[in-house]
Amino acid sequence: MKRRINILCMILTVITILETVALSATVFYGVLTKEVIQDLRNSADVMVESDAWQMVSDPANVHMENTPKHLRITLINPDGNAVCDSDADVRGMGNHKNRPEIASAFSKGEGKAVRNSQTLGKSAFYYAVRLDNGYVLRISKEVSSMTGILLSTVPRLVVLSVLLFAACVILSHALTKSIVKPIEELAKNLEGPGMYHVYEELEPYVTTIRAQHEDIIRNANMRQEFTANVSHELKTPLTSISGYSELIENGIATGDDVQRFAREIHKSSNRLLTLINDIIRLSELDVTTEDIMEELDICDMAANCVEMLQMSAEKHQVQLSFSGEPQMVTANRQMMDELIYNLCDNAIRYNNPGGRVDVSVYREVERVVLEVKDNGIGIPEKDQERIFERFYRVDKSRSKSTGGTGLGLAIVKHIIALHDNVKLELRSKLGEGTTIYVYFTK
Repeated sequence: MKRRINILCMILTVITILETVALSATVFYGVLTKEVIQDLRNSADVMVESDAWQMVSDPANVHMENTPKHLRITLINPDGNAVCDSDADVRGMGNHKNRPEIASAFSKGEGKAVRNSQTLGKSAFYYAVRLDNGYVLRISKEVSSMTGILLSTVPRLVVLSVLLFAACVILSHALTKSIVKPIEELAKNLEGPGMYHVYEELEPYVTTIRAQHEDIIRNANMRQEFTANVSHELKTPLTSISGYSELIENGIATGDDVQRFAREIHKSSNRLLTLINDIIRLSELDVTTEDIMEELDICDMAANCVEMLQMSAEKHQVQLSFSGEPQMVTANRQMMDELIYNLCDNAIRYNNPGGRVDVSVYREVERVVLEVKDNGIGIPEKDQERIFERFYRVDKSRSKSTGGTGLGLAIVKHIIALHDNVKLELRSKLGEGTTIYVYFTK
């Protein structure tokens, strides 16, 4: 990037120098033309007013002597023939009546013209004025042409261009460094606070890049934490199964112990199977492209789920109830089954003996609401933002006793993310219970 900016600056400098030289020469030559013509006009006025060489009073007998060396003076009669010329023999000169400056002088009183001179790099400037006697006085002067002016200034222009080019290289290098520096510093300090003097135009892009970077870091940390948690969660039941089976294999367990150990092995196996199924489902939701949406009665689905979980509720000594009327929503049926099940199962597991879980479906203005309310242990405010993370548990000891995997609410979060028309809200207070609202819009 630096090299590209430097090259572009150098090219721009060369173009600027060339354009400046050309423009300066053009402007200078234009000013010079006006000055020369005005100088010739002033000289002609002086000659006419002073009747130099009796050109006004006796034009037929004019003999030009002591004329200015830098001027060529020609007197032309009304027929267009030269009567007298300060630099040439008029006998070899043709008729001048068709010359632009002469024709203009005869018709308008004065005329001017610029023609290339026979001398290299010179231009001839002509000014002609009509006298009262009908003759025309023409004065001419040779001046350097634009080409001549440019050629005469080439050495100075070369030196000046080299100095300007060298200065531009130094300045462009410094400018490039100052332009790129904030970007380089940002790349080194992407995780740091603030914008580090980033250009205002780049702030939206920097904000987006920084957010994406933070999201990548957060996902990497979550993935690392998830891997560690999976290893731990899988290791616990496997250790239990291995330990009890080894006791049975070595004949240490006898009688009632065998039956109790077999029951614990079965329990750990079921927990391991549930955990593996949840991990697989969570992985499927991470990469799913399912968009099979249909009109379904969320009230009927919630009622079926409550009926299915009644035995689990009785086992945990929790009263599970349902209320609601048919409400149609647009969603993925399988995912809604999982969502309702996980919300209700979570409310039952993290409740107190004798507690309640009330599930209800109702319409609220232009949206349908699924509400799962319990009067269980509640969630501390500091933990409420994290309960939808994988394997995150508010009360780890209770999770072990209830057999929870810590993935239920993570699955709920993924299902919500896959539905543009579904939102979730959590309200909880420690020791009083938790209410989760799922809002369905059209």
